[in-house]
Amino acid sequence: MKCLPLFLILFISVFNTSAQTTHLPFILQDEHKLEAYKQLYKSKHKQAITEIDSLIADANKALTAGTFSVTFHKAKLPPSGDKHDYVSQAPYWWPDSSKTNGKPYIRRDGRINPERNQSKDRGQMGDMSSNVKQLALAYYFTTNEQYGKKAVELMQVWFIDTATRMNPNLNYGQYIPGINDGRGIGIIETVGLTNIPDALAIMQQSKLLTPAFIAGVKQWFKEYTQWLMNSSNGKEERIQINNHGTYYDMQLADFALFTGDKALAQKVIKEQTIPRIDQQFTVDGAQPLELIRTKSWGYSTMNLVGWCKLAVIADKVNIDLWNTTTMDGKGIKRVFEWFTPYMLKEKTWKYEQIEPIGYSSILTIYKLANNKYSNAFQKVINGYPEAKNEKAWW
Repeated sequence: MKCLPLFLILFISVFNTSAQTTHLPFILQDEHKLEAYKQLYKSKHKQAITEIDSLIADANKALTAGTFSVTFHKAKLPPSGDKHDYVSQAPYWWPDSSKTNGKPYIRRDGRINPERNQSKDRGQMGDMSSNVKQLALAYYFTTNEQYGKKAVELMQVWFIDTATRMNPNLNYGQYIPGINDGRGIGIIETVGLTNIPDALAIMQQSKLLTPAFIAGVKQWFKEYTQWLMNSSNGKEERIQINNHGTYYDMQLADFALFTGDKALAQKVIKEQTIPRIDQQFTVDGAQPLELIRTKSWGYSTMNLVGWCKLAVIADKVNIDLWNTTTMDGKGIKRVFEWFTPYMLKEKTWKYEQIEPIGYSSILTIYKLANNKYSNAFQKVINGYPEAKNEKAWW
């Protein structure tokens, strides 16, 4: 048998090693903040211990929570007849009492029809993505492989195993009885999947992340990215001008970076996201498309969170979305400035809000914005004791 030349053996060895140690990109999570927080935890920093012990407690629950799949607990098959297709019912649509069978359903914004809970796929996906995130972070801070093993199991069941994987489409998301079998608006329900790329990056030192496993997960996201861009539901969601458009862009750009398509991520930010500034914000920073909702505070803050995540993604492709403005000055910073008097209780919220006002999400992004804008919002941070929480992840 003829021996291979030494240089070729060395080349193959280096190639195989690099294939095993390919760096997975951090997208929404900040690798450096996580590492600094890990050092705080190791040094017995009180706040870090409190936060990470709480995280580990949640991860311990996830260890025994089982796995999740769209093929589990299916009340009925989707129109395709394929149990692997994700199905969910529109939350704000109710039976029309003037009709014998209640169809077509009618819209009651902000008021959730409990019928939607009959379809379990939304909850299954939400539990899977949040548990993977918790397990990955627990692995990162403890290096305990039991957390990595469970996270890999959850992803294997959801994205790879032929018996249980979700088909990479949302053809039947948020269907409305009597009107349609699914619609583009349902795509916002996959926003939790943006946890997955960062979870893999966070736990990339685990020996359980084999090249074959990573390739399998990436393949699913490649296929879903193509569906987002080319399907009728995906095209419908792309042209939405409110928070649905924001979160469509955020998902598409995130998944593009994860699967190695930096050019697509840049294209999304430049050609879709930046034009939305003029559509969604006023000169003084209000978000009129969200303020008309029955949960005006919730939708306004949720949309701003989406913009901040897009800005974090944009940083990865050398676009400064934080400081991108229209000719008349519309931009992300103005939105924070608009919110500030309400955060400081200098103004009372006058828009419809059928649920209690919550501050957790908006304080997280205020801290982020405060760093980006040279402590411009320090007064807001100082006004909320909970804002002193040093947690290093979203």
